[in-house]
Amino acid sequence: MKTRLIFTFFFSLAGLLSWAQDKKETEKKEHWKYEPNFMVGLDVLNTGAGFFSDRKLYQGFISSKIKGNIHAIAEAGFEKNVYQKNGYDAKVNGPFVKLGAFYMLAKDAENEFNGFYAGGKVAGSFYNQEYMAIPVRGFGGSNSSESFPSSSQSSFWLEGTLGGRVQLFSSNFYIDVNLQPRYLMYTTKQDEISPMIIPGFGKSSSKFNMGFAWNIAYKF
Repeated sequence: MKTRLIFTFFFSLAGLLSWAQDKKETEKKEHWKYEPNFMVGLDVLNTGAGFFSDRKLYQGFISSKIKGNIHAIAEAGFEKNVYQKNGYDAKVNGPFVKLGAFYMLAKDAENEFNGFYAGGKVAGSFYNQEYMAIPVRGFGGSNSSESFPSSSQSSFWLEGTLGGRVQLFSSNFYIDVNLQPRYLMYTTKQDEISPMIIPGFGKSSSKFNMGFAWNIAYKF
């Protein structure tokens, strides 16, 4: 009788442990399950500024919370600009794309999409450029200029992001503001001439640049 009770006890205990383990694994799997969510935004600041300057910049983003405080983000846009300085006269236009992720550093207890974040992206642009004038020093120190036809070029850079989001009242709309420090990694050249402007990156006289975006976003 005692032997039967001992076996019954051990089998029951093993069954409970197995059930608890299965439940724990199930809960763990459910915890990591991705739930579709998207936020889409448009940079209204740079779009509006284009009405008053030669730089026409249109860009937007789509982001999604992946897990915990980690969000994936993709950005795309189009820029048209001119460069007229120090004897240079150039114009560019073309699209650009950026892919990356950010981490919510601090967020609202009642709304996890409100808060401050930081992250990084890889970016690239495939654009057309044309030089109407490039300064050339001639014989005896005389100055002249040379033109080059339109050509297709490409550039790639790394971009950080530091910003914040806040919900507009109780709606699905958000204000998203961020700074974008950039470092140029690689660019093609036309006749060994470095590009003056890169769509999505900005003026490329230095490998470092800083961007800014003020977005109106909608959460689905």
